[in-house]
Amino acid sequence: MTRERMAFFVFCAVLILAPAARCLAQGEPILTEQEKQEGFVPLFNGKDFTGWKVLGKPWLIENGVMICPGKGYGWVRTEKHYKDFILRLEYKISKGGNSGIFIRAAEKGNPAFSGMEVQILDDYGRKPTVHTAGALYGAVAPCKNMSKPAGEWNQVEITCKGSRVKTVMNGVTLYDIDMDDPELNARIMTYKGHGAKPLNTRVREGYIGLQNHGARVEFRKIRIKILD
Repeated sequence: MTRERMAFFVFCAVLILAPAARCLAQGEPILTEQEKQEGFVPLFNGKDFTGWKVLGKPWLIENGVMICPGKGYGWVRTEKHYKDFILRLEYKISKGGNSGIFIRAAEKGNPAFSGMEVQILDDYGRKPTVHTAGALYGAVAPCKNMSKPAGEWNQVEITCKGSRVKTVMNGVTLYDIDMDDPELNARIMTYKGHGAKPLNTRVREGYIGLQNHGARVEFRKIRIKILD
């Protein structure tokens, strides 16, 4: 093959691959067109920690992904408080990893119990309990453990509206509960040794946060819709 012909093929390859390379570098879109129409907005811009505050060990951002490297403990939280909303995100946990999504949390104290925590855990196939993946930590077990094996992306949607809390993971509704349900709150107090606290005593407005529990975990496509 002549040098000129080789140069031509290289030029064509660059034209074909350049758009794909740009997509990989920029990451996938945070919002779909439908989500834009429905009123969702990005909660994480995929570039920096604008709108967020890191508490504890530093986190990283790479290719539109917020990454907890797995060192130390702490959490990263929004700068604003949120009350009624639909939160959507995707996460990927490392083998043996543990993390969580905090909702309506206070900065002081344990955010899992000042507000609530949707558990993130590498426990694919495990029987669901109040401490398995998708659980409202220490309070409500998911109807099914829908977490995928370590290293795979999971989709989560959390809806908070007044006293109602609903979590959907990978397309399945795990629970849809009333924080003021007397039977539910009485049952929570039977879970000894895990900081049990009735849901009707939790704050109804607070930060959204992501937990550093000493394991590598990645988050992307974090978006929110504020409910009136």
